[in-house]
Amino acid sequence: MPQTPADSSFDAVLAAAQAGAPWACRELWEGHAPAVAAFLTARGSREPDDLTSEVFLTVFDRLGAFRGDAAAFRSFVFSVAYRRLVDELRMRSRRGETEQLSVASDPRRASSAEDEATARLGDAAALRLLDGLPADQRDVMVLRIVADLTVEQVAGVLGKRTGAVKALQRRALARLAKNLGETRTPAAGPDDSEQ
Repeated sequence: MPQTPADSSFDAVLAAAQAGAPWACRELWEGHAPAVAAFLTARGSREPDDLTSEVFLTVFDRLGAFRGDAAAFRSFVFSVAYRRLVDELRMRSRRGETEQLSVASDPRRASSAEDEATARLGDAAALRLLDGLPADQRDVMVLRIVADLTVEQVAGVLGKRTGAVKALQRRALARLAKNLGETRTPAAGPDDSEQ
């Protein structure tokens, strides 16, 4: 079969690449890498650009032993690409799917002992305050604050009228304010009127 000008051009590029000419390797890369990356992407590679680079590292490593025309070279490149893709898919099936670890989603992450103790003290203090309320006021406050329900929703849950829920909430807040006032320490020293 007679050689066409394209075949002779490919032969010259291949010979130069086999001799180690950087321009020839770049030309082989630029002529085939986009199609290889597209193939790898379409077949499900997670990192098609990285895998394309690995394919060409192998191609350039084996380039000295290659014999053939442009069509045979393309076949050679895609056979390497296919094998690298199979390796990636096999590795993923053995290891399972992976996900990038972030500090926020790390289940092993725990807050400091100080933060946990402070949170518990705060929770305990809030529970003591709520426990100091009559049962109906406590129910209203827990449903309003903890469950984040509206007055109408609380009325529906408790089977009370909206006005009754508002009154219970008002009384509960007044009692909580009074109880909090008794437990707080003054920010400044006593004023002259208390002496």
